[in-house]
Amino acid sequence: MRLDKLISECGTLSRKEATAAIRAGQAILNGVVVREPDRKVDPACDAVTLCGAPLVYRKYIYAMLNKPAGYVSATDDRSLPYVLELFPPEYRKRGLFPVGRLDRDTTGLLVMTDDGQTAHRALSPRRHVEKVYSFTCESPLPENAEERFRLGLKIGEGEECKPATLLPDESRTAGTVTLTEGKYHQIKRMFERIGNKITSLKRESFAGIPLDPTLAPGAWRDLTEEEIKTLLAAAGTETPE
Repeated sequence: MRLDKLISECGTLSRKEATAAIRAGQAILNGVVVREPDRKVDPACDAVTLCGAPLVYRKYIYAMLNKPAGYVSATDDRSLPYVLELFPPEYRKRGLFPVGRLDRDTTGLLVMTDDGQTAHRALSPRRHVEKVYSFTCESPLPENAEERFRLGLKIGEGEECKPATLLPDESRTAGTVTLTEGKYHQIKRMFERIGNKITSLKRESFAGIPLDPTLAPGAWRDLTEEEIKTLLAAAGTETPE
């Protein structure tokens, strides 16, 4: 990897700014000042500092966002607020995108990454990655609702859902739903199929990773090493170097 590329991907500098910093003698490679932006470096074994601060290179970024209502699960949108706007420039320029989508009015856990292979595999129907949502609905659920979800609902236009787990609370107007797929507006359409209507929906976990309860709506943090391992295991991809 080129030195200017590594510096750009590690911090807030653009590629142009990284080049200028290197030529100004602000970059040190393995204890030696380097002024060539195209100097080849190995992030796995070379030590790089910029203005005296050590740089830590990550091949991929994995983060969790507590998505607020009103934001669309997109990387760009000229008419609506989009989730990538909630991240700082150094993350946005890495090309982050959401692993799956949440509706504009659905809140909760959204995993963001620039690891395309893991995202693709985690969303593959063959992986059966679980997503858990908490919900409130307009009226009490019918007594056979759990059974209908367990058997798999037909939601129209030839679409049939895989078996899902519905766990209502005592009021039967709130609870959780666990899915292993992600059809368009799936939970809302499932509730409509049983004569009800979702009034709020929040994703509580994805691929075994729970939403951090300390994250306010709109806040984010990097996944921990254990959470990354959980995500990669669910997707069936190897641990990144």
